[in-house]
Amino acid sequence: MLSGILIEGLIYGIMVLGVFMTFRVLNFCDMTVDGSFPLGACVLAASLVHGVHPVIALIFAFVAGCIAGLITTLIYTKLRLPDLLAGILTMTMLYSVNLRIMSNQSNISFLKIPTVFSKITLFMRSHFPNVDSDWGIVVFLVVFVALLLLALDLFFSTDFGLTMGALGSNEQMVISQGVDPRFVRCVGICFGDGLAAMSGAMFAMYAGFADVGSGTGIVVSGLASLMLGEFILKSNRIGVQTLRVLIGSIIYRALMFLARRYGFVIGMNPNDLKLITGILIIVCLIVSKTSITGYFKKHLSRPNS
Repeated sequence: MLSGILIEGLIYGIMVLGVFMTFRVLNFCDMTVDGSFPLGACVLAASLVHGVHPVIALIFAFVAGCIAGLITTLIYTKLRLPDLLAGILTMTMLYSVNLRIMSNQSNISFLKIPTVFSKITLFMRSHFPNVDSDWGIVVFLVVFVALLLLALDLFFSTDFGLTMGALGSNEQMVISQGVDPRFVRCVGICFGDGLAAMSGAMFAMYAGFADVGSGTGIVVSGLASLMLGEFILKSNRIGVQTLRVLIGSIIYRALMFLARRYGFVIGMNPNDLKLITGILIIVCLIVSKTSITGYFKKHLSRPNS
């Protein structure tokens, strides 16, 4: 149970990092994630079926996600459409693209094709037969995500990373520094959707199949995970902000697991998971707004000394 929660939390946490890049850093409402997540799974499936090495297939999935983000950026900048509409248009088009990538099949299984996770499972069973093989996958994901967090923290400490962070809160300041905000925004959106696609590819490897409908509601669950992390850890340090993204993702997956396993006690079933997600986001918003309002009331009502 615990290993499964950690695996799903870390895999989806990569996607939430992408949501963090667009929604929090760039202040860009990117709905492309609902399409780029299954895009990564579909590219991975098509690559594996054609004999591509699993690691190369993961790179292909990341690049495909970056291209999806580039399309959203071009629609947003060239056609001057709202960010929400640009993402929805790309997400809608990606459904047909994903079907094309998988040769017009909505689902492809590759349980008999070697993947990174299947190789780890075989290694664990041969060298550590008394240990659940899922823990090998957990160790791999912990190392992978730790390296990813380190890379992100180093990136945001560079001049370009600081500029990207400033773009979301004050675009005019970035322009006054002689930097093209369109280019900075494009890099951030492409990288965010690339992470979402990589997350979808990893989840497909873990599940053993790719499905074009696997991205439905992904961006909502990503926002829920993001808000849970922000509710638990409050900090302006980028290292803490990226870390709490993963913590929020793991907690969210744990809550979803509890809802699936014990929801019958209150008459709930798996069909209610989307309802739970929506309620969870509303609760996080109410609590955060209440906390902010209470803070200002406390300090503004204090008499001047």
